[in-house]
Amino acid sequence: MPLPRSLSMTSLSGLLPAWEEDELPVEDLLLFEVAWEVTNKIGGIYTVIQSKAKITVDEWGENFYMMGPYFEHNFKTQVEGCDPPNAAVRKAMDALIHNGCQVHFGRWLIEGSPFVILFDINSAAWNLDRWKGDLWEACHIGLPFHDREANDSLILGSLIAWFFKELTDHLGDKPNVIAHFHEWQAGPGLVLSRTRKIPMATVFTTHATLLGRYLCAGNADFYNNLDKFNVDKEAGQRQIYHRYCLERAAVHCAHVFTTVSQITAVEANHMLHRKPDVVTPNGLNVKKFSAMHEFQNLHSTSKTRIQEFVRGHFYGHLDFNLDKTLFFFIAGRYEFSNKGADIFLESLSRLNYLLRVHKNDVTVVVFFIMPAKTNNFNVESLKGQAVRKQLWDTAHTVKEKFGTKLYDALLKGQMPDMNSILDRDDFTIMKRAIFATQRQSLPPVTTHNMLEDATDPILSSVRRTGLFNSRNDRVKV
Repeated sequence: MPLPRSLSMTSLSGLLPAWEEDELPVEDLLLFEVAWEVTNKIGGIYTVIQSKAKITVDEWGENFYMMGPYFEHNFKTQVEGCDPPNAAVRKAMDALIHNGCQVHFGRWLIEGSPFVILFDINSAAWNLDRWKGDLWEACHIGLPFHDREANDSLILGSLIAWFFKELTDHLGDKPNVIAHFHEWQAGPGLVLSRTRKIPMATVFTTHATLLGRYLCAGNADFYNNLDKFNVDKEAGQRQIYHRYCLERAAVHCAHVFTTVSQITAVEANHMLHRKPDVVTPNGLNVKKFSAMHEFQNLHSTSKTRIQEFVRGHFYGHLDFNLDKTLFFFIAGRYEFSNKGADIFLESLSRLNYLLRVHKNDVTVVVFFIMPAKTNNFNVESLKGQAVRKQLWDTAHTVKEKFGTKLYDALLKGQMPDMNSILDRDDFTIMKRAIFATQRQSLPPVTTHNMLEDATDPILSSVRRTGLFNSRNDRVKV
């Protein structure tokens, strides 16, 4: 299995034997996948790791492990604790535990149930100053004390490098170890493993460069000026130079460098000064949608639930036909520009204008599903769902009485008197239900109370474009 790179930091001479078989000899390999988002949902990387877990477990079996930080709540709700099946893994964990560092093992309760090794950062924080010194001696990268995320990534990386050193010492020559690291938070583990000459193959994947995220968030004309940025200066001005150095060091230390798209490959070449060896595109696992009848049933059920929510949220203003309503979604990490929310909102504003001008009877309901700081549910939104439930119960009560009287009349061989089949109490209940749907305010554009309502970029754009869910609006938010 020859590798094209032969630089001193990236050579693999004698580590992996060459083979010509079509299938990878997984029985002679241990694969470890390292990411900050293993059992710890922050953004899209969690979804990437989760969605490919099953096929990786199917191919690698008990020779595949995921590694990440330990958080008590996540472990209790997402992981089933168990003992490692591999003796060398158990011994490597014990070596860390006997030195005061907590390490947890179990099966991640997702499709495929992969093994996970989670390192408790807090239990090893007392080593931070020493590990900062080790990082400085290895590659002259210093971390400021105030950057909690960078310091935590160093603690995690140091624990992982320590684990790999113990593991390879116990394994000997076989099986060989491959470690796959995702994003800059996992970078210190890769860098320290390489500088300590731990005998294993390394892969580093970037899903988007760190500096690229910051430049795009700052409204820079990014892709038209990729070759013009002074990357060191730009990183320094944004006070992320140390993070940028960690990412770049990981990229250049890795034996194999990959990205998830061609455009990210171009970005990485300019921002990190290394061309990716492989592009592994993100995709959807369409196998679970292969049975069309199951997919159609799932689609129908999900659409019904969405329509029920819309009925409650827009009560009192439900003057549009749900059968002629389109549902649009945008979801992901809350990065207003990077995720395209700014362009999406501007497009919705123009679409709303065109639908109103042409008096089109199509309505568009848009969902922004992004995590942000909130303090509670929006009272108006909760009230809407309560009103919907009350109306549903009222309709069922009247329907039951109507059905019983209709049934009795038909049993007697009589045509029911439609004027007397419902009594005064029934009409009173229905009138009260109608009055309950009246509201003086417009339907809210959020389901929660935002802590930074005045400065929130999405809400500010909603105010600027006038998408307030009025009766005349054909686009609802």
